[in-house]
Amino acid sequence: MTAVAEAPATDLAPRIRSNDPDDFPLPTGREEEWRFTPVNVVQDFFEVRPLPTLGFTSPSPLVSTGAVGDDTYAVDRPAAIARHAVAHAIVIEIPDGHESGEAIDVSLVGSAPAAVGHIVIRCGRHAYATVVLRHDLATDSAGSIVTHVGDGSRLTILSLMDGRGDSRQMWQWHSIIGRDATLNALSVTMGAAFIRMCPSVEFAGPGGAVDVVGAFLTQGAEYQEHRVFIDHNQPHCSSNVVYKGALSGDSSHSVWVGDVLVRRNAVGIDTYELNRNLLLTDGPRADSVPNLELETGDVAGAGHASATGRFDDEQLFYLQSRGIPEDLARHLVVRGFFVDVLAKIGDETLRREVLTGLEARIGMSELPP
Repeated sequence: MTAVAEAPATDLAPRIRSNDPDDFPLPTGREEEWRFTPVNVVQDFFEVRPLPTLGFTSPSPLVSTGAVGDDTYAVDRPAAIARHAVAHAIVIEIPDGHESGEAIDVSLVGSAPAAVGHIVIRCGRHAYATVVLRHDLATDSAGSIVTHVGDGSRLTILSLMDGRGDSRQMWQWHSIIGRDATLNALSVTMGAAFIRMCPSVEFAGPGGAVDVVGAFLTQGAEYQEHRVFIDHNQPHCSSNVVYKGALSGDSSHSVWVGDVLVRRNAVGIDTYELNRNLLLTDGPRADSVPNLELETGDVAGAGHASATGRFDDEQLFYLQSRGIPEDLARHLVVRGFFVDVLAKIGDETLRREVLTGLEARIGMSELPP
């Protein structure tokens, strides 16, 4: 298969899209896109091999299996290998004009020790929906999520990796936003030993808007890498990227890379990206790399910010001075750190579920009432 150049030769590119693993050299860790990744931990993800395809369970009639198709969105070797090996796609088909307050809940089901998946979400025109993807953390998995948001639609997708386990997860998530459409792409990662999630966005017409939001926790020796690419290729669109992470343990490590490319024809766009990391103990490492490239100066707004800091002792003292025990005060500060991210989950039941998982991971559920 012929590789497709996704962007011009700029500081943020070229990016090659191909479903052929041979179009991507074997990573060594010296490449820009792999320089943070402990490639020795995931060498088997770079090998072409037969693997079973992820299954699913869902109560929704809008979810089924279907043909993988010939679209080309893989931008690294593991994604191309997964696409090469996958037998069928999990398809979520939201019809034109669909409007429901009930989330479309999909649980991915793997086959140990490893599996691959390809998920296609097609949201028709002028529809309103929420989709929840629950990743199986009992098995290693790699694959792609491809989201098409029809003109005038409002779609929320929550990708949830919540649980304990020593699995490794490598996923790409590519979204195409239609004219005057809105996508809330939420990623919550609070489990697995290794996670590499790469969301990317392009626009299929003017007036599109996207929020790419992430909340992550790393503990012990866990590693998480989040690489976001926003391709502003249409005029008068907007993007907002917010990722927040809390890290604890002597060897936990997080990586956030935010790339925004504003093309010459993308006049009147508004874009902002933010990453904040909270170090709860001595020892964790948080790498944060925001990149913004403008090929036009005719924009409504463009900016980025990044900050990594230790636990705020002044906040802790303030809470303790009002009679709150130290352990509870620490957990309240962490919970408050994530409030604005979790507020993006519009469904109250889902928001409560994610908050409960967060509280369990930071130990609040073990505290006395």
